[in-house]
Amino acid sequence: MSTVTILVSCRDRTGIVAALSDLIYRNSGNILDADQHSEAESGLFLMRMQWSLDTHVLDRDGLRQALHDLGRSFAFTFKLFIHDRPTRIALWCSNTEHCVYDLLLRQRMGELQDGVIACILSNHDRWREVGEHFSLPVYHVPVDPADRQGAEQRQREIMAEEGIDLIVLARYMQILSPELVADWPERIINIHHSFLPAFVGARPYHQAKERGVKVIGATAHYVTQELDQGPIIEQDVTRVSHRDEVIDLVRKGRDLERQVLSRAVALHLQHRVLTVENRTVVFDG
Repeated sequence: MSTVTILVSCRDRTGIVAALSDLIYRNSGNILDADQHSEAESGLFLMRMQWSLDTHVLDRDGLRQALHDLGRSFAFTFKLFIHDRPTRIALWCSNTEHCVYDLLLRQRMGELQDGVIACILSNHDRWREVGEHFSLPVYHVPVDPADRQGAEQRQREIMAEEGIDLIVLARYMQILSPELVADWPERIINIHHSFLPAFVGARPYHQAKERGVKVIGATAHYVTQELDQGPIIEQDVTRVSHRDEVIDLVRKGRDLERQVLSRAVALHLQHRVLTVENRTVVFDG
């Protein structure tokens, strides 16, 4: 038995859930989880369904074909995920540690279900001991502004060698090329503070202190060719006050970044994120 998940989007119409449930029933499947949403304003129907699949009754190619046929009948598009192996993750990082350590510790404690961190890649040569401690390969790929294509080619080679499915930018402070982003649609997750675009550039927490902000936050999103404008997966905020110094804002911001990034990664690994144009619908458990 295998477990499969499908994400469906289309114009809302009657019969979609019944037809998909009937397909599963006729092929000895058992629905494990189902969530659906109809948007009155846009007229969209959005659904996530997970079920067990008896591959002796219907193999993978047969399932895909049956779903394509059903999709044509109801004019829906779908993404199908067959859970036969964990998603292989590459952590890309620069100098900042908190998001990297958080994800590595979560994996060690068995919290990264459905995924496995396969390697660390950084533009700084300072992660060797971390890799040794967590028994992970570490790749140092410096980025020369005069030869960004050379660095990217090496990054691509490493991702292929490691069989990577998902890139997590755990505070990787380099801009990715449009070509790389286009080749990894909805498979690169980034984390940043939620001041953007209000406080751009360096020292955002100093700017926030000067402006007397009342909340700070963090945002995790899929990377697109438009910088920091990709579909949002997860966000969170916390209140601050005049009593907080810059060091307090930084500490609280890092706490949020760790939590938000780890939740976003978990949602992606569980195939709970459905992208609709430049936004997401998240079927949280």
